[in-house]
Amino acid sequence: MQLQQLVYFLAVADTRHFTRAAERTHVAQPSLSQQIRALERELGAELFSRARGHIALTDAGETLLPLARRIIADTETATQEVQELLQLRRGRVRLGATPSLCTGLLPEVLRDYHRQYPGIQLIIEEGGSRDLVRELATGSLDLALIVLPLQSHDPALAATPLLHEDLVAVSAADAPPLAGTAQIQVEDLRDRPLVMFRRGYDLRELTVNACRAAGFEPTFSVEGGEMDAVLGFVEAGLGPAVLPGMVAERRPGVRATPFAPPGMQRTIALAHRKDAEPPRAARELRRVLMEYIGQATETGSLPPGTRPAT
Repeated sequence: MQLQQLVYFLAVADTRHFTRAAERTHVAQPSLSQQIRALERELGAELFSRARGHIALTDAGETLLPLARRIIADTETATQEVQELLQLRRGRVRLGATPSLCTGLLPEVLRDYHRQYPGIQLIIEEGGSRDLVRELATGSLDLALIVLPLQSHDPALAATPLLHEDLVAVSAADAPPLAGTAQIQVEDLRDRPLVMFRRGYDLRELTVNACRAAGFEPTFSVEGGEMDAVLGFVEAGLGPAVLPGMVAERRPGVRATPFAPPGMQRTIALAHRKDAEPPRAARELRRVLMEYIGQATETGSLPPGTRPAT
């Protein structure tokens, strides 16, 4: 059974005339008649009585009529919903981001996107870069804001650098400063037990590697937390931590001390799978993000401690 056969059947049922039905459906009358006969053969029953030129529905035709109308209506609805999705009236975007970016960058970007596409559902997955890359690989995410460099190279991943971000040493606002100057060296953390993130967290690996490059193995006063927990531990005076400047700027309970040149930095990138183009709604989110960064660069309103990667 073909959809077009049901369209012809409904046209005949409505007009009770094969010629007028052919005109309505823009097909030659012999072709329409052939398709009706083919439908009848497939169903094993006549759908119309054709006595003396009078067209009437048979019992089989009366049975098929509401079903055919429902099928055609459902088909039209499906076509309309797909078109609405393509036109960004409905749909969803699955975006992954590291915790610092969820608080420091995304709120303004998602606000702009939601204003343009209020019908799009935004699903945000918060996690470390390595976890987000795995989610991208399995197709669970459309896009992910990750931190470069990755601990392992994934040839199936396409990553576009967006921002360079400065890291700072943070300590409790009511504790003595970490250094006697406005800037701190990584070596100044040698004898200071740190508040440290859980294993697998991007900032943990970056901090530990920086300390080892400076010639010492860092010690921890407490470890295992996520972003909010680490900030809370620092505010409580348990020790300093290394954090993005955009996060430290938003917490009045901590004091941020920049690192002396060359400093500690990382690169924020937008990633997706190379073998699958993100859906239209995700591509529009990418556009909004790039426009936000461009406008914020021009107006000097990028998150603190960040600058364009290009």
